[in-house]
Amino acid sequence: MRKLLVLSTVGTLAALAATAPASAKGPSAASVSGPGLDHALRIAGYGEGWPGSPLGPLVQFGGFFPQAYDQIPDPTTRAQPAGDLGPRYRVVYRVPGPNGTSTLLQDVYPYAKPAPVTHMQAGQRFWGDMHTHGGWFISGAGVKRALVKAGLPPSPPPDSDGGSFPSGWAATGTVAFVLLLILALRRRGIAWPRMLRTTG
Repeated sequence: MRKLLVLSTVGTLAALAATAPASAKGPSAASVSGPGLDHALRIAGYGEGWPGSPLGPLVQFGGFFPQAYDQIPDPTTRAQPAGDLGPRYRVVYRVPGPNGTSTLLQDVYPYAKPAPVTHMQAGQRFWGDMHTHGGWFISGAGVKRALVKAGLPPSPPPDSDGGSFPSGWAATGTVAFVLLLILALRRRGIAWPRMLRTTG
């Protein structure tokens, strides 16, 4: 009886595996762009979650399947995880399917604390009539290792939080303000403060 129960369980699991949604296919390639990269990094390999290829760990540990397809139990969350996410990288997946190859976008935060985080926007259309489940996914260190192996720096690049962009504009704004102030003072005929005068 026990043997029969075991065989029945194994048979049921095999049937479930065989009848799992054929649409739940992994990506065939991905490209990564973001801070510190002068060009997009191409990641190839077997995208069905196989850790032996460059693409496998990114798919497996990055939450691609629960974000793209609704899974039960659902490991994603609708709310952004707490903590410092760090710089954001955009992953563009190419996903072959029954109606051709579709493109899905995922944001990856490999330097997030305390653990790497990914996010996929819900409602991305693929294969004609399917839409991504989306959500936030708290991943493991395997995501960062995979991306570093693909070409990301081991640590966040300088000014990767976008600080260089706003600070540059702040400096430009300061210079513009001083120049406008100088012009306004000249038009009004107001004498220069001694400290602002230049010698010829």
